[in-house]
Amino acid sequence: MAIFRDSSDNPLNHDRSIEDRRRHRQLVEKSIKENLGNILSEESIIGESKNKKFKIPIRGIKEYQFVFGKNNRGVATGNGEEARGDKLGESGEDGKGKGSGNKGAGNSAGEDVYETEITLEELMDYIIEDLNLPNLDRKKYSEIITESAGKKRGYQRHGINPRLAKKKTVMAKMARKQGKKRALNEIVSNEEIERFPFREDDLRYWKVKKKPKKESNAVMIFIMDVSGSMDNTKKYLARSLFFVLSKFIRRKYNNIAFEFISHTTIAKRVNEYDFFHKAESGGTYISSGLNVALDLINEKYPKEAWNIYPIYASDGDNWSEDNEKAMAAVKEICALSSMFGYAELLPSTYSTTMYYRFNKEIDCENFTSVIVKEKKDLWEALKIMLSKELEEE
Repeated sequence: MAIFRDSSDNPLNHDRSIEDRRRHRQLVEKSIKENLGNILSEESIIGESKNKKFKIPIRGIKEYQFVFGKNNRGVATGNGEEARGDKLGESGEDGKGKGSGNKGAGNSAGEDVYETEITLEELMDYIIEDLNLPNLDRKKYSEIITESAGKKRGYQRHGINPRLAKKKTVMAKMARKQGKKRALNEIVSNEEIERFPFREDDLRYWKVKKKPKKESNAVMIFIMDVSGSMDNTKKYLARSLFFVLSKFIRRKYNNIAFEFISHTTIAKRVNEYDFFHKAESGGTYISSGLNVALDLINEKYPKEAWNIYPIYASDGDNWSEDNEKAMAAVKEICALSSMFGYAELLPSTYSTTMYYRFNKEIDCENFTSVIVKEKKDLWEALKIMLSKELEEE
């Protein structure tokens, strides 16, 4: 039996496109959550254009329609071999539905899939809206004092062309011309001055008083285990995680720096390309990467002037002889950071990883850890990290 609902009081009834846009947006959000790792896995953290567009695969929107005969039991003809309770008319000749898992080519229609494009800014808006984040301007930045151009205060005879005070220059020339006319009138009356060009002495420039300006600064230090167990899939997940976090931090700070540290049993600073593409082998000492980050902070990024965001990515394996050193390094780096994030990507299932030990022994309020056991967990991991960072405001 068909049921018709009275929608005369529905404000959307007069414009069906509003409901279509809402459904389209829901599909886009669902697709972003499911494919975030694939969408961003090749993106560059440094120098990425905010207007770049990403293609999002979306399943087609099915429209409601009447289908005759589906609501009735119907009548089918058997061949005389049927038993009580058998269903007729719903399968192929072999009793199995066509195209529903049989070997060989199926003959049933597939789902429509199409692509839509969104910009990086729109992608970030989806993520932030899903988090229901507060106003980012409430952040109390760490600040350094720099000099910036202030208000114009008076004039001077020397300066740069962009600061030329044209009106004041013309007035200086006119004053000089009037003075010359008065001098000539005392000698010969009614003599006209035909040509009177500008001179360098006529030029006047704005005098700009410098005023102190507060600059907000942040540094993101990406640390990653690049030992043999960190394959390309794990690195792609790390890149996606780092990428979104970096774009979020860019929205909050006027000046942001990036550092990349890779390690096995030893650590070194590298560029972004080597960080994600250079494969290495050997064991893992987590403390090696954290200690290089600590040295870098002490050398270039004092806590008084910078908001510091170290983010560490690993599959959770570590040599047991390094565990205590790693714990000490995490506590030390937390003391210097606005937030320290630990992300464990596709961890091994045969052992207890560092994720569980960090959660048990690290009680610093600005420490946050996430675990990504499969690609679809990346969205929830980002929500945890970003929400934790906002708690520190």
